[in-house]
Amino acid sequence: MHLCTDYETTTKINKAMALDRRGFLKTSALGLAGTIVLGSCVGNAGKGGKKPQLKTNPFGDVINVGAIGLGRQSLHVSRGFTKIKNVKIVGCTDVYKDKCTRYVNEIGESYRKQGIESDIKIYDSYESLIADPDIHAVIIATPDHWHAAIAIAALNAGKDVYLEKPLTFTIYEGQELVKAVRNNNRILQVGSQQRSDPAFQHAVKMVQEGKLGKILKIKAKFGAPPTPYDLPRTRIPEGLDWDKWLGPLPLYVHYNDDLNPPISLEPKKNEHCWGAWRWYRETGGGFTTDWGAHMIDIAQWAIGMDGRGPVKVIPAGVDGAEYLTWVYDNGVVMTEEVLPVSQENGVRFEGEKGWIEVTRKQYHASDPEFMYEREKGNADYEEAPAHYQTFIDSMRSRKDPNCPVENGHSTCTACTLGNIATEVKHAIEWDPDKQVFVNDDELMKHRLVKYAYREGYTLG
Repeated sequence: MHLCTDYETTTKINKAMALDRRGFLKTSALGLAGTIVLGSCVGNAGKGGKKPQLKTNPFGDVINVGAIGLGRQSLHVSRGFTKIKNVKIVGCTDVYKDKCTRYVNEIGESYRKQGIESDIKIYDSYESLIADPDIHAVIIATPDHWHAAIAIAALNAGKDVYLEKPLTFTIYEGQELVKAVRNNNRILQVGSQQRSDPAFQHAVKMVQEGKLGKILKIKAKFGAPPTPYDLPRTRIPEGLDWDKWLGPLPLYVHYNDDLNPPISLEPKKNEHCWGAWRWYRETGGGFTTDWGAHMIDIAQWAIGMDGRGPVKVIPAGVDGAEYLTWVYDNGVVMTEEVLPVSQENGVRFEGEKGWIEVTRKQYHASDPEFMYEREKGNADYEEAPAHYQTFIDSMRSRKDPNCPVENGHSTCTACTLGNIATEVKHAIEWDPDKQVFVNDDELMKHRLVKYAYREGYTLG
């Protein structure tokens, strides 16, 4: 399976598959979490429903931010941060040197357009960046297999963290990350921008207020699980440390230019596609953890399953299931299938009194009472600052953002369980409170639950 061609062609394909990343986003009060009760996976920090008091950060009026992982998504996110008052991106690092230079140039240009001076330092490693006491928070937008190790190291160094979704590569990494956030009394915001989208917020509000009546079914469209890696070996571009890119992965994966697409500074040439590491079992979780991390997050939020998750997952074609299926202990069933009205990636809630279907570009409902009229605009969805603003607000207030680590972990776990069920080709039962498979100790050994890091790498 070779998913990437040229950048323009890939963009057209993505649009055809309803994977367009553009929309409109603005701030809304709905969904700001404040405080939450931790699940059993976080150890002593969550016992008795109590959470340790967050300590005040030592920053003043201006919050200094460093970026780790500097691909296309990082550029989008960082441009969003440049629009926030009294926040300054001051450092960056990546295992690909040309991406560091490009990042400094492009984010610097974003500041210059606003009449703001920019002086972004390039660090030789993420370790040196997080060791800098002048950096208060980090943006982590690396491939998923690096998320946990870098985030935990940053938390241990006293940094607050904005972490791209999906939260982690394995379930165990997520458990340890929850502990690190709470034990270090830090703020972590998961990059689930839809939590800050007023259209998704309205849909969730309608469900939570019982406007649809009892929810009978959820349809979530996001795409297929990953497949085994099958790309041929190609030449590693100059300036890319491929061994460091692989990091903790236990098995060597040869380089192909779809995994971490090469760029050029002179002449300027960006990636020919979004990094295809997402689509392969060895390096990613497919559309299940990519877009699924967004849509399952909204679904679980709406039905009160934040911080918990499903009790059973059934792969397509097993036990009469036509689609990959998640079952929750409140009786709600969710399937991954095409949405009948929008035909886009999104979520459809079907209740006793009607339905709502919401995507990043469309909103449909069975009754005008449930409707939300999207405002029209040309803002890039990934660059709209609302979700990043909630992170900064949380840093200052020391209260959890609208997508804290527990929510990100439960969503990521649900996605990962979908991939595990697909691989083993049978239904799996899960205890979301104990975070173990029910009567299946052997399945706890699955690599997506926990794998041994490569020698020389540790979790945090």
